[in-house]
Amino acid sequence: MHCGLNPEYIPGIIGPGIAVMFVLFILGLIASVIAIKAIISCMIFAKAGYHWAMGLLMIVPIANIIMPFVLAFSKWPIQKELEQLRQELKKKSA
Repeated sequence: MHCGLNPEYIPGIIGPGIAVMFVLFILGLIASVIAIKAIISCMIFAKAGYHWAMGLLMIVPIANIIMPFVLAFSKWPIQKELEQLRQELKKKSA
């Protein structure tokens, strides 16, 4: 007589546990990638002179297509400030 579990039944016990662990691992991986993307996007928008929270739009499905175009083709607030300071400097030196 054999004590313990039937070897044929073991995959039935382990299978769902491994599947749940795999799904949780993938969800954790996706969440960490989204968090890293959000942090990087927030830093980019802050350095460009926009409010840092605009970087959070990069995790919104339609906005993540539009926002790179906003960064690429609009005049950044930091550029506007630099031009204003240069004009003030020219007025003072003239």
